[in-house]
Amino acid sequence: MERGAGRTPYDLERLLAVAVSVFIEKGYDGTSMEDLARAAGISKSSIYHHVEGKEELLRLTVERALDALFAILSEEEMRAPRAIDRLRHVLGRAVEVLCAEAPYVTVLLRVRGNTETERWALERRREFDRHVSEIVTRAAAEGDIRSDLRPALAERLVLGMVNSITEWYRPGQADVTELKETIVAMATAGLSK
Repeated sequence: MERGAGRTPYDLERLLAVAVSVFIEKGYDGTSMEDLARAAGISKSSIYHHVEGKEELLRLTVERALDALFAILSEEEMRAPRAIDRLRHVLGRAVEVLCAEAPYVTVLLRVRGNTETERWALERRREFDRHVSEIVTRAAAEGDIRSDLRPALAERLVLGMVNSITEWYRPGQADVTELKETIVAMATAGLSK
């Protein structure tokens, strides 16, 4: 029997899924290449066939999450004339992204800035947050949300509610459409005049 026969060969996508799982379980800093190889059932050298190392796996992980979030900002609905409609859209789509890419977003939300990739990811997250904060500021200027709320704080609290999904959501555990509609309703009701 040929060595490795019967095993499904690893591609980058499967390796990334394993890495995300281990990063969530052990934390990025607590994960070694040996941990990744053991979890994947392959040798460390097989991992290096796909990536340069653990940091590249982290970058691919957070890029996947960030790309999905930033894609929201380019969607047609983000051209709506009223900022409140853009805010509803970005919040609803963020819920969908978190549910669809939960493990990847979980890793993104847990980076602390200890490596170059983590610092890059944190800056990109802040950039996304600034876009949402600008929408909140515009919605307040248009009179659609309370002017007594500081936009940056409101944005952080609302995105915090959305981000908390990663702590408890598991596929099939909740209806994504219902979750999206509930969060958007609660967030906009709390911000509205």
